[in-house]
Amino acid sequence: MLARTADNLYWLARYMERADALACILDAAQRLVAMPQATGATTNEWESAVATAGCVPGFRAKYDKADARTVVEFLAFAPENPASIRNCLDIGRQNARAVRTALTGEMWDAINGAWLELHNFKPGKTHGEELSRFISFIKETSLRFDGSAFRTMLRNDAYLFSRLGILIERADATARILDVKYHVLLPEPARVGGPLDYFQWVSILRSVSARTSYHWVYRDSVKPWLVADLLILNRQMPRSLASCYENLSRYLDDLAQFYGRQGNSQRLARGMLTTLSNAKMEDIFQSGLHEFIGKFLVENNRLGNAITEQYLA
Repeated sequence: MLARTADNLYWLARYMERADALACILDAAQRLVAMPQATGATTNEWESAVATAGCVPGFRAKYDKADARTVVEFLAFAPENPASIRNCLDIGRQNARAVRTALTGEMWDAINGAWLELHNFKPGKTHGEELSRFISFIKETSLRFDGSAFRTMLRNDAYLFSRLGILIERADATARILDVKYHVLLPEPARVGGPLDYFQWVSILRSVSARTSYHWVYRDSVKPWLVADLLILNRQMPRSLASCYENLSRYLDDLAQFYGRQGNSQRLARGMLTTLSNAKMEDIFQSGLHEFIGKFLVENNRLGNAITEQYLA
């Protein structure tokens, strides 16, 4: 396969997964805003949404205040925000057009149909029930794209590059959501373990579609260290860091076998998988969840760069 084709497939998958992650972030913020403020604490859900998306400098350059209107406009529709949902779908569709013959008809229909339907949602008018409908539309688009790829693509190198893009982006999004909750979302006056803290952790589980899974696994009330355990170390959870790296390592090994040689990306993926396999949640909290996630994000970006250098350049 040409490196240019592999690059298009990889980034197509990343942008589709990124759109889904942004929809999850907006969903979590909307749910927290709707939560009764009986605790007396002042929350900052919309600021946390911008921080989770990694768009603080660009947002502050355009807006003075983070509220429902400005954050939804910036994260969902702003042309000047390269990571907005609109731009993710646009760039994803451009990548899909460039490799149209490498996609199945179902995958193209999912992407092209979503781009056409996106124009039914207007900036400045997407709030309340309309925002909920928009979030559901983006999530369903991601599920349709991911499901069509899983069910219709040949298990060849095209499929492998697509899965690598999804998994790198998914690991990044999960880590950022956890990190922002730990350091940004909970206001200092709020008591850790109090009602506000509880509902915020529940919102994090909802944002990654993990609330039901949490109760299946732990059969306990929502506790921060158990939520972190589910989203970092539990390989049964598809969005967990351990699950992402278990699959990244496997798909990279499949690529190495497909092309007859291994490289730096295989070594980095195995190294992170070993780190996650040997980690214990009590040690992570003792040494600092923020520090652990910060190191993970650096290594995840390093793996993305290694994949680019080894296969896509």
